[in-house]
Amino acid sequence: MTGIDNTSKFSAYRAKYPEFHYQSYHAEIDDHFLKLTFSYAILGLAEFHHNLDLALKDPATINLDSPIVQNLIFHVGLVELISYWKCTASPNIIIDCGHLDEYQISWWKKLYFNGLGELFYRNGIKTTLDEFMQISCPTTAPDLSVYEVSRESLDGYITLIGGGKDSVVTLETLDLDQKRDYCLIVNPKQTTLACADLAGFSDSHLIAVHRTIDPALLELNRQGFLNGHVPFSAMLAFVSYLAAYLFGKKYIAASNESSANESNLPNNDPSVAQVNHQYSKSFEFEQDFNAYADRYLKTPVKYFSFLRPLNELQIAKLFSRHKKYHPVFKSCNVGSKSDPWVWCGECAKCLFAFTILSPYLYPDDLIAIFGQDLFENPRLTSLLDDLTGHGETKPFDCVGTFSEVNFALAMTISRLRAAHRPLPYLLDYYETTYGLVSLEPNLELEYNTENLLTPEQDTRLRQELFRHD
Repeated sequence: MTGIDNTSKFSAYRAKYPEFHYQSYHAEIDDHFLKLTFSYAILGLAEFHHNLDLALKDPATINLDSPIVQNLIFHVGLVELISYWKCTASPNIIIDCGHLDEYQISWWKKLYFNGLGELFYRNGIKTTLDEFMQISCPTTAPDLSVYEVSRESLDGYITLIGGGKDSVVTLETLDLDQKRDYCLIVNPKQTTLACADLAGFSDSHLIAVHRTIDPALLELNRQGFLNGHVPFSAMLAFVSYLAAYLFGKKYIAASNESSANESNLPNNDPSVAQVNHQYSKSFEFEQDFNAYADRYLKTPVKYFSFLRPLNELQIAKLFSRHKKYHPVFKSCNVGSKSDPWVWCGECAKCLFAFTILSPYLYPDDLIAIFGQDLFENPRLTSLLDDLTGHGETKPFDCVGTFSEVNFALAMTISRLRAAHRPLPYLLDYYETTYGLVSLEPNLELEYNTENLLTPEQDTRLRQELFRHD
């Protein structure tokens, strides 16, 4: 149960505002930034201008008139529009500034539909893939085949940094060259910049992306128009793809683990949206994106997740080795709204991070990181139930699977018991209420072969995962 039923609001908005337009995109180079503006309109309600600035190393080498560049920018606008469309869920999207064929329309509908699955669920909205929107494009398709970029012209990596433990593991494990490769950060914060610096990347090898939501949308949100989670990682994929072409890089390295494939609610019906907070981090999206890019973006850049073979427990184990990052990394969405970024200590993501790291860092190191012992906080009991599969739903946040959380708790409790140490409140509650799961088979020894790693990347990750300390 969602507790909210916005079905009538959904229907009323769709009837009153039947058309959403992707009107135009504009690009210019100002100083050392590629400045993009995307214009959208909900007829009869509002116009929006979404801004995205991407730092450039050598602006003089950028040809904004290139059909490849124009096509990539157009696609960034396609992924950004969903943040604005969602407030009225207009049944018709009209693309005024570009062309999509029938395959592309189906592809984008699938991304929008599943990427908004959480929004639909949490607003009590029931819709289907066929009925939730129609996309039309009055313009004709450009022929980009003569502009295809050769694979030999690209080399090296762009690594996406979010400030959490996952991107740290990628930075420290992937064979990166700090003089050749780049890190990409959206809306840089002290935490993300510190992670890049500790990994040895100077300012000249950081690609800063500044993304600004139109205040008109924020005002509609305040007025009670439809709002909720959007597929943020899909935006990262398209923006980083544009950056990879502009910087001549061959690979985009994300840090999405195998656990992102698990939905918050089970669903085997493709006509019903997936309720997966991490849909655009899933392997399904990763495969879909690369298939689409190969066919329509005409640039031999490969987007992949270096950590796809791993579960959250394994990533936590690898991260525990990199102590220089422990004082600076952050994963709390609530705390990210403050400056500096902090751990709020009250949300599901904080408790998950604390729990998944506990087999390797509890108690002293973890308490030093979080500033408190979250296992001693009785207010987090219901969140612990949700994280372990004993609550109503899996938390709508970037957290691991039930099996990973239960396994981590069993490891930590067993270790404390073996050392004859008393259990903190939440661990005592968990063991008394639910007991401990078996530690066989050992989740630390898993390796998901459904991934897009090259043989060299695979060998590097396996060596680090299975090395003996």
